[in-house]
Amino acid sequence: MTKLIVFTDLHMVPEGKSIIGLDPFQRLAAGIDHVNRYHADADRVIFMGDLTHRADRASYERLKGLLDRFVPPIAITIGNHDRRDVFLETFKTCPTDENGFVQQAIDFPDCRVLLLDTLFAPPYSYPNSHAGLLCDARLGWLDEQLESAGEKPVMLFMHHPPHATGFTGMDMIRLVNEVEFYDLVKRYGNVLHIFAGHVHRTISGSSRGIPFSVFKSPVHQQPMPFHSPDASLSVDEPAAYGIVVLTDTGVLVHTEDYEIAVREAAVA
Repeated sequence: MTKLIVFTDLHMVPEGKSIIGLDPFQRLAAGIDHVNRYHADADRVIFMGDLTHRADRASYERLKGLLDRFVPPIAITIGNHDRRDVFLETFKTCPTDENGFVQQAIDFPDCRVLLLDTLFAPPYSYPNSHAGLLCDARLGWLDEQLESAGEKPVMLFMHHPPHATGFTGMDMIRLVNEVEFYDLVKRYGNVLHIFAGHVHRTISGSSRGIPFSVFKSPVHQQPMPFHSPDASLSVDEPAAYGIVVLTDTGVLVHTEDYEIAVREAAVA
């Protein structure tokens, strides 16, 4: 059974900086320690973008030093707060596809994992670059990977949700070509689950008949009011990562609020 740990929206900042008074470095460091202690057997730790807050080289270098602490191997893609060129200058060994997008396929005995690069840039200009896009080249790569997977279950990991989540501001900057994406995904019928970040909330459900999960950030979270048009609102809620386990009959998806998690339960 393949076991995956999932982090998204790390929003690393340079030393001495913070986000709404929170230190992304310390919060992620605590998450790494938690994974190494309780999930060192994971087959992969997957990162779904927004690795840094401002896409500066200092933050990427600071993040790289942290990620080197992981016991399980890692796999990375990027989000709208990232810059593809600056990221690849720091993470020089990170796999890309033949067109230089931060995409990769990882085959396990019981599934294929695909990491998708949904960054709508360059140019890096608001608001377009905060929405997500899978261009023709990236959709072509996805088409090839789904076709060659055959009947093997496929799980997709991407920063931007490919559908609305109910948050007005965030839905304005979701994947812009969701119709083309789902037309392709449903063509093969082998996508078991779609995972995304971007929204900074724990969300689950299905879209067009395919189950999905959206995970919280290790740092700041999206406040719950659905109808705010502001996509930059943030609140201090417990940090979290996801746990994904393949079974003989499907997939289990858990959220670990590691900052407040209790391992030793009291007897009532």
